[in-house]
Amino acid sequence: MDASLAPELLALDWGTSSLRAFLMQEARVVASRHSGHGIQHLPAPGRAGFEQAFAGIAGDWLQQWPQLPIVASGMVGSAQGWREAPYVRCPADIRALAAQSVSIASGLGPDVLIAPGVLLDEPGRLPDVMRGEEIQIAGALLHDPSSAARSCIVLPGTHSKWVQIEHGEIVRFATYLTGELFAVLGKHSILGRLMPESSETQDEVNANANAEAFELGLASARASKPGDFAQQIFATRTLGLTGRLPPAALADFLSGLLIGHELVSGLAGIDETARVPLIMIGDPALCQRYAQSLRSFGKSADAVLDNTAPVGLWNLAQAAGLLK
Repeated sequence: MDASLAPELLALDWGTSSLRAFLMQEARVVASRHSGHGIQHLPAPGRAGFEQAFAGIAGDWLQQWPQLPIVASGMVGSAQGWREAPYVRCPADIRALAAQSVSIASGLGPDVLIAPGVLLDEPGRLPDVMRGEEIQIAGALLHDPSSAARSCIVLPGTHSKWVQIEHGEIVRFATYLTGELFAVLGKHSILGRLMPESSETQDEVNANANAEAFELGLASARASKPGDFAQQIFATRTLGLTGRLPPAALADFLSGLLIGHELVSGLAGIDETARVPLIMIGDPALCQRYAQSLRSFGKSADAVLDNTAPVGLWNLAQAAGLLK
C-alpha cells in the first residue's frame, strides 16, 4: 500500500453470515476484504472462533500497523457475538452509541470497540430493535449532514427498517420481515408449490409477465383494507391455479405484494405535511426494486446509497475519541 494511504482505522462489519473488514483513512476505504466467517459460521466454537476469524481477515494488517484502532458493528455485538453490547434506547445518536460501546481483547494487539444496537420500547406500542443498521445510518448522516435535521431512512432487506431521524437522533423505527417472509412463504408454504424451482429463461415475454405480476402485487397492496393481507397472500396460489399468471411470475406477484404492504405502512408513518427527505440504503438491485415500487405509490427516494457501514464505523470511532 502507498505510504500516503497509511490507514487510520480498521473497521469490521460483522454480521450473521459474513465478515467484512475495511482499512480507512479520512473516512474513505483504502482496502477491504470479505470472509464467510459470520457469527454463525466461525472456524471454531466460542471466543476462539471469533479470534481466529479476526486473525484470518486482518492479522497481517495489524502486523504492519499494530497501533490501528479497531471498531466493529453488527451481530458481533449480540448475545451470540464476541461480546454483547446492550441496546441503546431511543432517541439515540452517534454519541450515545459511542458512549455505550463495549471493548474486547482482539488477541492481536488493540482492543476491538463493538457498537451497541438500538431499542425502541415505548408504552402502548410493540418493541423493536436494530443491530448494525444504526451504523449504516450514522454513515448516511455523515455522508449528508443536512439529512440529520429530519429524514426518513429506509433500509430494504431481509428485515427492512423504516427509521425516523430528528436532530441527528434515531427517534423511532419499524421493522418489516419482508425479505424473510418472501423466503419462508416461497420455500416452506403451499404458495411455493406452483413456483418453478429455478428461474426460467428471461425472454421478453417472461420479463413482461413478471413485471406485470409485480405491479399487480403492488396494486393489490395499495388497494387493500385492514385485514386483507392474509387473504391476498393466498392469491399467489389462486392466480397460478386459474392461469391468470404463469408459474414463473408468481414469485414476482408475491414480492410486489409484500413490498407493497411494507410501503403502505411505512409511508403512513411519514408526516405528509412536512417535506421529509426519504433516503434509501442497501443493495443497489434491491434499492432499485424499492425505488420502482415507490414510484407506483407516487413517491420517490431523495437519495439512494450503497454500503454506508464503513463511513458509519468511522463516525463511531470519531465519536469515541479513537481518531486523531
